[in-house]
Amino acid sequence: MTDPRSTYNIQTAVLSFEEELERLKIQAGMGWFKEFRNLSWYGLKNGMRVLEVGSGPGYITEQLLNSLPGSEITSLEIDCTLQAQAKERLKDVSSERLQFVESSIYQMDLPDNSFDFVVARLIFLHLNNPIEAAQEIYRVLKPGGRLAIIDVDDGVFGAVNPDIPALHTVLMKIAGYVAQHGGNRLIGRSLPRLLSESGYIDVDIDAVVQHSDIIGIEGFKQQFNLQRFVHFVEKGIISPEEFAQLQRAFEAINHSPEAYAMMNFITACGTKPL
Repeated sequence: MTDPRSTYNIQTAVLSFEEELERLKIQAGMGWFKEFRNLSWYGLKNGMRVLEVGSGPGYITEQLLNSLPGSEITSLEIDCTLQAQAKERLKDVSSERLQFVESSIYQMDLPDNSFDFVVARLIFLHLNNPIEAAQEIYRVLKPGGRLAIIDVDDGVFGAVNPDIPALHTVLMKIAGYVAQHGGNRLIGRSLPRLLSESGYIDVDIDAVVQHSDIIGIEGFKQQFNLQRFVHFVEKGIISPEEFAQLQRAFEAINHSPEAYAMMNFITACGTKPL
């Protein structure tokens, strides 16, 4: 099952299926402590009924289960291949605590006013119609319930050492290409307006900063995996000279003790009025 209004499909990802799963696993774990701290500050509490949308292979689902031992978690994913991965890994979790739903985020097979909190991590950047998705999430939230979106904005991606002079240009070129296909890698800056236009109140925005000197360099090696950029060179989106700069940075991140990296995730939250 696929949704034509989402730009992400693991079957067509630039990495192999197994490599992409590994990238997603590392990405989910590298900043979870701070992400959960932000979610808790926005009101996520143990014992709530929680919906995770765009749950993929279930790596964040697992983090939620471990962090909220008294909560019921519903995991919604459009891709049955990814959901099969999650079901296999989490097969020992009680069905009273975890429910899987295969459904479009635009028309969820879930009742109105059902959840206290919804987590949407790295899914809105892939959606062709994010307002429609936010409004559908609004429908299933209880009055007073909250939607927290964790996503990217490549305009404020972060920083690396040694510096890549062309990094901002490369990211903007890739963002332009993704926009032509219906996604938005600059969505972080739009989240407050997106939430307000979808009916949410008490909207707030923050950033989760991940730094390799604190959480280790391994996760950043995956982010700068050169195979993620070869596709864009082949399509003429980025130049061979720009790719050469990425290669030098990749080598430094993998081998130089002087290398470090910092990356920003944007978190925004809104509340369904009582």
